[in-house]
Amino acid sequence: MKAIIPAAGLGTRLRPLTYTRPKPVLRVAGLPIIGHAVRTLQAAGITEVGVVVSDITRVEIQHALQGLSGVEITLIDQHEQLGLGHAVLTARDWVGQDDFCVYLGDNLFEHGAAPFVHAFQQDRPAALIALVEVPDPTAFGVAQLDGTRITRLVEKPKDPPSNLAVAGLYCFTPAIFDMLDGMPPSARGEFEITDGIQRLIDAGLNVQGQPVQGWWKDTGRPADLLDANRLLLEQLEGDIQGEVTDSRLTGRVVIPASTRVIRSKIVGPVMLGEGVVIEDAYIGPFTSIGANSVVRGAEVEHSVVDEGAQIEHVSKRLQDCLIGVRAQVRGGRTVPRTHKLTISDASLVELA
Repeated sequence: MKAIIPAAGLGTRLRPLTYTRPKPVLRVAGLPIIGHAVRTLQAAGITEVGVVVSDITRVEIQHALQGLSGVEITLIDQHEQLGLGHAVLTARDWVGQDDFCVYLGDNLFEHGAAPFVHAFQQDRPAALIALVEVPDPTAFGVAQLDGTRITRLVEKPKDPPSNLAVAGLYCFTPAIFDMLDGMPPSARGEFEITDGIQRLIDAGLNVQGQPVQGWWKDTGRPADLLDANRLLLEQLEGDIQGEVTDSRLTGRVVIPASTRVIRSKIVGPVMLGEGVVIEDAYIGPFTSIGANSVVRGAEVEHSVVDEGAQIEHVSKRLQDCLIGVRAQVRGGRTVPRTHKLTISDASLVELA
């Protein structure tokens, strides 16, 4: 069985973070989101993964996937972004006659893809779809069930037939390609995967829905990235290898061999990357700090700090922050009492 990860989109809901990088390469818990997706598929026994990329996202996605072992990754070009159904159809030649899974790379599941992959392999319906109950299903594909069988599937309905949303994981036989081929676009001009699945249903084929057990997270907005980081760090196992001098560590903390912690306090779960320097600082729970970053004379908690960032001499605690690659946060100015800011489009700055 193979798997497809669509990764051609621009991630506009995560701007300004995605002005310079595609959403799947943003990091949570020390790994790009797409890296978590690949590991999840690998844990389900899938070792051939096709990643659908655009001309804009290809280079960054390729870089983010480097170093992942035990899986064969193929990049598949989608030159026009015309919806998820189109992305899947783009991978038709690569999939061939194999069964396959479609895993949206910005989704995270507590128990991974294995429950759905194994259920599909056992019964082999035409399709098996992960479903989750949500309070407002109007932003999702929504399923109507008869037992475990899906009888109707609609995309972003104004009047949802249920509160069961499609959770971003699909298992298919190659029959879905015949349904997508020649299918007209939806009213919003995209080729919807839900319309292709509805065609399977209308043809009398067996389409199953399986509820998600445990937590599920769609990392579509900045607050979702922080929550995903928290959920993943909840599973963290401590591993202290680096230099720790005159410091206090509490809870589960990961400190690689090349990382230094000096005169600081860390309360886990906290994950530090390679080459990080923490000096005269406090790092609070649910914080991940990317490789080669520096936190000196500052307090950081419940935040994601990406690679090469510098946070120095900040008098107030940084909390619920997303700090980008090579970003700098500096304090220490007392006279004059001014703020000096360099801010990208659509940024949010809260000053207290």
